[in-house]
Amino acid sequence: MRVLVADDERILADTVADGLRDFAMAVDVVYDGDAALERITVNRYDVAVLDRDMPGATGDEVCRHVVDTGLDTRVLLLTAAAGIRDRVEGLGLGADDYLTKPFAFAELVARVQALGRRANQAQKPVLERDGIVLDVPRHTASRDGLPLRLTPKEFAVLRVLLRADGTVVSAEDLLEQAWDEHADPFTNTVRVTVMTLRKKLGDPPVIHTVPRVGYRLGS
Repeated sequence: MRVLVADDERILADTVADGLRDFAMAVDVVYDGDAALERITVNRYDVAVLDRDMPGATGDEVCRHVVDTGLDTRVLLLTAAAGIRDRVEGLGLGADDYLTKPFAFAELVARVQALGRRANQAQKPVLERDGIVLDVPRHTASRDGLPLRLTPKEFAVLRVLLRADGTVVSAEDLLEQAWDEHADPFTNTVRVTVMTLRKKLGDPPVIHTVPRVGYRLGS
């Protein structure tokens, strides 16, 4: 899942982004509305977490842009205003959800995960193939009933491969869906992550390299 976090409170934005990355999400962070509009124009996001009161374009304006252009991005608005009228106004803009500050981080994660599932209606929260079970909401993985200890990035790569349902996924697609905008496309980070994931999944091997194309999961 790829997420955009936009909030002019830099410490809060960075803390939220780091926390979401721990749940195997690829997260880009910006600190004003103009930068948020730029990122949304260039990249595809499953969820955008937007502060309503940012400098430049406000969160409301970014939300309106998402709605008016027909993007699939789900929008979660953040605000310090807790009144019912404010919540109604935010949802009336076309936002999918609304959360007031201060908030419990666990609730933010749950709401972002729920919005991510809505952005990908055909995708199941629990993915299974060749004895592998990946429970995305609970962030657990197992093979043949034995738990797997995966890093957030390994979890994200396995999720992409499972959702591909046996089709080949290119390294470029893995970078797009499992890493943020700072990933260097010319490094071997994808190859190394797939290699360590393959070892943790054990035998018989289920991740296959398709030369000059990408990776496929399946027996």
